[in-house]
Amino acid sequence: MKRQSMVILLNENYHVCTGCALLCDDIEVITDNKKITEVKTACRKGVSRMKGCNEPMSPTVDGQQVDIDVAIAEAANILKNAKSPLIFGLGNSTDGAQIKAIELAKQIGAVLDDTSSFCQGPTIEAIFNNRIRSCTLDDVRNRADVIVYWGADPSNSHPRHLSKFSYFPRGQERQRGWEEDRTMITIDIRKSHTAKISGDKSYQIPLRMDAEFIDALIDALSGKVPKVSFEFDTKRILELANILKKAKFGTIFVGLGLIYSLDDIEPVVRLMDKLNEVSNFHLIPMVGHYNMRGFNQNLFNKTGYLNRVKFEKGNNIDVQHGAEFSIIESLNNKTVDAALVIGNDPLSSLPLTVAKHLLDIPVITIDPCETFTSRKVKVTIPSALSGVECGGSAIRMDGEEVKFEPIIQVGSNRPSDEEILIRIMEAL
Repeated sequence: MKRQSMVILLNENYHVCTGCALLCDDIEVITDNKKITEVKTACRKGVSRMKGCNEPMSPTVDGQQVDIDVAIAEAANILKNAKSPLIFGLGNSTDGAQIKAIELAKQIGAVLDDTSSFCQGPTIEAIFNNRIRSCTLDDVRNRADVIVYWGADPSNSHPRHLSKFSYFPRGQERQRGWEEDRTMITIDIRKSHTAKISGDKSYQIPLRMDAEFIDALIDALSGKVPKVSFEFDTKRILELANILKKAKFGTIFVGLGLIYSLDDIEPVVRLMDKLNEVSNFHLIPMVGHYNMRGFNQNLFNKTGYLNRVKFEKGNNIDVQHGAEFSIIESLNNKTVDAALVIGNDPLSSLPLTVAKHLLDIPVITIDPCETFTSRKVKVTIPSALSGVECGGSAIRMDGEEVKFEPIIQVGSNRPSDEEILIRIMEAL
C-alpha cells in the first residue's frame, strides 16, 4: 500500500517555500530580529507566505483572549463530549501533523476529510491505484518535450511552474529549452495567461465540454475522424493528436478546470490509456495546498483511502469510507456535532449553504493566521507557520517528499500544529 518516494535534500543556504505544492527548494531569505525582511527567488505567493500573517491568531475561547493552555483544554473538552466530531483541513500542515490528526481521529471516532474530496482526489486516487501513469517534476524538467496544461493556469496558480519545472528550463535532455525542444499546449474554456504563452497551441473549448473533447481526441488518436457537438475546427483536433503521438516524453498537468467539468475521472483514464498505446505520456495533478497530497498519502498508507473516512471511537481497525463522510455531505446532512479545522478557512472557501452548519456547532481552529472562520468559532489556537517558524516534511504535487527546517524561532505561545495536536490528545 505504501508508495516509495525520493527524499529531496537541500543546499543548507536555501529554504523551502510552503506557498503551494511546488515546494520550491531554492529560496533565499534575509532575517532581522527574528523576522523575515526579504525573500529572494520566490514568486509573489511564496513571498506573501514566507513573510507571515498580516493578522496572526491569538488563543481565544468564546471570543475572549486566553492562555494557550486554556484554549487547548477547552478544545479537548469539546472533542471529548462530541458524539460525531469532524476533523477537516491539514493541506497546509506537515506530514507529522497529519499523522497525529489521523491518530486523534481514531481516538475520538471522528470523520476525517480534506479539500481533495471536492477537487483533485479522484486524480490522485487513480495514480495511487496505478490506473494513471505519473512522473516527477524533475522528469518533466529534464525530459519532457510535450507539456499539456488542461484546465490549469499555472501563471496564476503556481507562478514558478513554467520557469522551474516545465516549459522554460533547459533540462538534461532538453538543452535547447522552449525555443526548440519543448511544445506547450493549453486546453481551457478561456484565454488564460498560460494560454497566451502557448500561442497557437491554445485550444479553447466551451464550458463542461471537456469529456466530449476527450472522446474526440481519442478518436483522432485512433485514426478516426473526430466529431464534437459544438463549433470547433476538427482539423485542429487532428493536429493536436499528431503532436501528442510524436511525443517522446509527454506530461499532462490536470487542473481544477478539467476536474470540475467531469462527472468522474474515467474520461481521463481512457485518454491516458490511449496516449500510452501510441506515445509516452504521464499525468501530474496541479495540487494547490502545499501538503494536500501528503494528507492523501498518509491517510492512504494508514487506511487504503485518501479522504472521506470515519473512524470508530477507540478502534484502530474499523474505518468507514464514503461520500457521506465528505465535509460537504457531513455539513449538509448535519451529521457532525463539533469540528476541528486545521489550516483551512471553510467559511470563506465553501458555499454558505454548506458551511452555515459550522455556525451552529462548537468549532476549533488551529491556524497561524486569523481567518474569517477563526473569527466566528468557539476556540482558536495559534500555530507556528510551517516552513518558516517550524520544520517538517511534505509531499510535493508529484509525490516526492521534501524536508524543511525552520527559518526563524518563535516562542512557546506558537507551537507547531503537530505539537498542538499532541497536547490535545494528552488532554483528552
